[in-house]
Amino acid sequence: MGISLNHFSIRTTDLAATRAFYVDLLGLQEGPRPEFPFPGYWLYQGPKEAFANAAVHVIGIDPNDRSGLEGYLGERNEASLKGSGAVDHVAFFATDLAGMLQRLRAAGVEPRERTVPGVGLHQLFLDDPSGVVVELNYPVAEKQALDRPPAP
Repeated sequence: MGISLNHFSIRTTDLAATRAFYVDLLGLQEGPRPEFPFPGYWLYQGPKEAFANAAVHVIGIDPNDRSGLEGYLGERNEASLKGSGAVDHVAFFATDLAGMLQRLRAAGVEPRERTVPGVGLHQLFLDDPSGVVVELNYPVAEKQALDRPPAP
């Protein structure tokens, strides 16, 4: 199993100011982002052709339609989005999806699974003992291999 830090995500009610802080002040670059059902930005520290360089994911809260965000990442009370409470999750690149799913089942942990549109990642979302959301990103091919029926 391999694991490396991928990105951190900030959930915000002020998408424009958060983008300006990381882009205009810190010098990250806005780049490609999958077509998620909620507003946001992926901010890059390096070539924008490699999604692995998107170090900060800014997650916007659409006050008129929260359904896409809540359906994908879950609901959060806006009052909790101050200080470290605005950090939505920490993400890692990982390998050995099958092994991780076995360990989680054995521990009685049920991950929330998603496949990211257009970038070839399958995700597991877990809550650590303190309630911090941890995202594990696997190559989508590992998920596809698990879903294939066994050869006769």
